[in-house]
Amino acid sequence: MRMLDIILKKKEGKVLTEEELRFFITGYVKGEIPDYQVSSLLMAICFQGMNKEEIATLTELMEYSGETIDLTSIKGIKVDKHSTGGVGDKTSMVLGPLVASCGVKLAKMSGRGLGHTGGTLDKLESIPGMSISLTKERFIDQVNKIGMSIIGQTATIVPADKKLYALRDVTGTVESIPLIASSIMSKKLASGSDTILLDVKFGSGAFMKDLDSARELARTMVEIGDSLSRDTRAILTDMNQPLGCAIGNNLEVIEAVNTLKGKGPQDLVELCVKAGAIMLEQAKVCSRANAEELLKNKIENGEAFEKLCQFVEAQGGYFVS
Repeated sequence: MRMLDIILKKKEGKVLTEEELRFFITGYVKGEIPDYQVSSLLMAICFQGMNKEEIATLTELMEYSGETIDLTSIKGIKVDKHSTGGVGDKTSMVLGPLVASCGVKLAKMSGRGLGHTGGTLDKLESIPGMSISLTKERFIDQVNKIGMSIIGQTATIVPADKKLYALRDVTGTVESIPLIASSIMSKKLASGSDTILLDVKFGSGAFMKDLDSARELARTMVEIGDSLSRDTRAILTDMNQPLGCAIGNNLEVIEAVNTLKGKGPQDLVELCVKAGAIMLEQAKVCSRANAEELLKNKIENGEAFEKLCQFVEAQGGYFVS
């Protein structure tokens, strides 16, 4: 089997077999297939797309291209959330502490900036001393103790996606539904959480420029999660204007802090409360109808901000007054 034949087959719009996809992923992770050939295949996928079976197979091969995280030692239902990214999107920094303050266990593996949008890890690392590289043991222990942790993707977890993620960013192959869906879901599935909430952005400040594309991406990812017995849900967020008022890593951290202190912009607060309500329902903490009020109370009584402080301190960070 040759990588060139796989490239030509996809270039012609034909369906790749599991064997061909396995050859591609395994060879690339081992360093046997060069970047320039993978770039060519990614571009062919961008133009020709993939069917449901190809996407599901690619996702699973990426998921098991390295280690997976076993979270069974964490008590309770483990929740995870992912945003497809948009200008000013600092949702995870608000939503994580907010749901954790309600007793939900958030075990999250995040990514860096892709394309024109900033990544959660880049924003967290603008906090002095903040570490996003934890051992699996420390990650699990922290979630058990304080209810949440957000870490970066290690070299041993989904290494196929780590390499493809970086390559897509510099080859103009970011905006492809099969590639976005397999990238996101491989990480979410490998990270071991019981439930997944997907915040799919659309508009001029996001990768998906229109509502129909966002719906297609959301539907694709939910189908992948459901097929593997994960409670996977999705919401659609309009990003035709930046989320909140701040843009830039450190400025967005400051806005996240202010939001958890009850001084956040209305659009960011509304998104986090609605998304958080779904996550509480997934975790079987309460009904969605009661969840929004509970989340608002956690902001008002200061418990959500206190959880943020615990999270930052646990990972070595500190806020400069």
